[in-house]
Amino acid sequence: MKNVFEFLCALSFLMTAEAASWVATPFNPPAFPLAVRSPYLSAWLAQGSGAALNDVWATFWTGQIVGWAGFINVDGKSFSFLGAPSVPGANFAKAVQKSSTFTSTQSIFVLSAGPVDVTVTFLSPVEPTDLVKQSIPFAYMAVSAKSTDGAAHSVQIYSDISAEWISGDNSLTANWSTTVSTGVITHQVQLQHQIPFTEANDHTQYGSAFYSLSNEAGTTFQTGPDVVVRAQFINNGKLVNTQDTNFRAVSNNWPVFALSRDLGSITSTASPVVFSVGHIRDPVIQYIVANAQIQPRSLFFWSQFSSPAAVISSFLGDYQNALNRAQAFDNKVASDATKISADYASIVALSIRQALGATEITISKNGGGTFNTSDVLVFMKEISSDGNVNTVDVIFPAWPALLYANPVLGQYLLEGLFRYQATGQYPNKWSVHDLGSSYPNATGHNDGKDEPMPVEESGNMVIMALSYAQKSGDLSQLQRYKALLDQWTQFLISDSLIPANQISTDDFAGALANQTNLAIKGIIGIKAMSQIEQLSIASQYVKQWQTLAASSSGKHLTLSYGDSSSWGLSYNLLADKLLKLNLFPSSVYQMQTAWYKTVAGKQCFPLTNKPYYSLNCLKEPFGIPLDTRCALRTSIRQERICLYIW
Repeated sequence: MKNVFEFLCALSFLMTAEAASWVATPFNPPAFPLAVRSPYLSAWLAQGSGAALNDVWATFWTGQIVGWAGFINVDGKSFSFLGAPSVPGANFAKAVQKSSTFTSTQSIFVLSAGPVDVTVTFLSPVEPTDLVKQSIPFAYMAVSAKSTDGAAHSVQIYSDISAEWISGDNSLTANWSTTVSTGVITHQVQLQHQIPFTEANDHTQYGSAFYSLSNEAGTTFQTGPDVVVRAQFINNGKLVNTQDTNFRAVSNNWPVFALSRDLGSITSTASPVVFSVGHIRDPVIQYIVANAQIQPRSLFFWSQFSSPAAVISSFLGDYQNALNRAQAFDNKVASDATKISADYASIVALSIRQALGATEITISKNGGGTFNTSDVLVFMKEISSDGNVNTVDVIFPAWPALLYANPVLGQYLLEGLFRYQATGQYPNKWSVHDLGSSYPNATGHNDGKDEPMPVEESGNMVIMALSYAQKSGDLSQLQRYKALLDQWTQFLISDSLIPANQISTDDFAGALANQTNLAIKGIIGIKAMSQIEQLSIASQYVKQWQTLAASSSGKHLTLSYGDSSSWGLSYNLLADKLLKLNLFPSSVYQMQTAWYKTVAGKQCFPLTNKPYYSLNCLKEPFGIPLDTRCALRTSIRQERICLYIW
């Protein structure tokens, strides 16, 4: 998530999302996460005004289709339950969606297929304290069936994925293979010509997608053109165990990779058919180290597994345990967040997969080629914006979720930034904006020409470093990088009380001098450092800042010093509470709270043309505008853009 404004805008929409025709618990969101485990394993069900699981195709986070289809045959009659397939010459009906539910780790749909209910559970595990499990880029889809009339029914389950999972360019040629073992059947698909560390439309251009199912009695498979393979199952209730070897472009007769299971005759709830979907590439990141050397890094799970087949076998076999752990995690999140409110708990549940789904946990290799599990770095892609690596002001809004899930993950995110700058290769006196302009290339900015957010990023780094130490009791990172922290703080002392003309995390709004909210960030950063070195400058600055930042009416803070007609969201006050500094007086919070109530629900906010986020804003109530600059633009384009939380 690029900035807090987008988060607040999303909150406003989520709380007023249109009611669906089915029972939606806790509400119907702008999009359901289906398989969200890494920047490149990211499948969603966009809702618009309300779309059932079998109304539209799943899409990548950019909005590009990733073909994912599902059918259930009941007593010889076929029903679609996933995707929006068209199969000429085959007769099928659409199952009717009855309910949808989401938790912190699961999205669950119940559909009626004649006399049978089918429950489809998408589980993207959140395993923040287990680095091996959290680093596995795989998710589950579990499909179970239940007779609703008490009679026995013959049931078969089918699903496929298309080659759209492997590239952002459907004109490129794919190849594939199917491995059948006694334990698991796996389809593997990849680009024929791969280019490591590159993307096309935010999709990776190397590595392989995998679709798997345990090889139990009644399991069949097939690869081939979408209409051929799907018609085979619809008409016959099974597949023919054949492989298409006519490798071709992704969009040429749309090759799909299908699996099916015959459940036989069921009278009650049958055991779920559990599919796994994933994407593996190796190495995942190239990272700059001393002397401009580039270090390839792999996902942490390779320290335990020697092949994709071993990972998949373990992952599929662990489904029930993973579900139990997920339910325990869901319950804990719900319990903790509900202490604030039920609405807040719903937003948190919808946000966690997104916060962690942008990250990858990596390790390096020792000289002998073995994995060095003591050298852990986490990398985060800046989703929906520039695609930068470990953008400091993108990590910052995700920071509370990381501290909650496992503070060590936050430490590993910061470590790569600290380590790079400690080599002396970055020439500026303030903190770097990111580790690389294009994921997955964490190749630094040795020319110092990264996006300049000097106060923003310096304040962020000091604040996050201190908050990790407070939460964990681990002072090692503070001690190791004390010189850098001091360097950034000295810059804040010279530049944050009256910030120079510069951009902040709201970079879309452009540069502005004397930003009230940005000064908050810098001053809190100084105070955070004072907790490290007992500095006192921050408290002196607050008194001066109050005089500079208050409007002439005394009713609100300004957007920029001296402009009493301006105002904005002073969301950087969050860090004052996060660190328990109590640096800013309660009167500031009380004044802003009262002011926000007077300006909520007044404007719409044009930001971007991302397909998921363009929403009709002519419905009350709305959120609070980011600042008075946004209000000026609403007469030009009456459209609110709400970034779905990432």
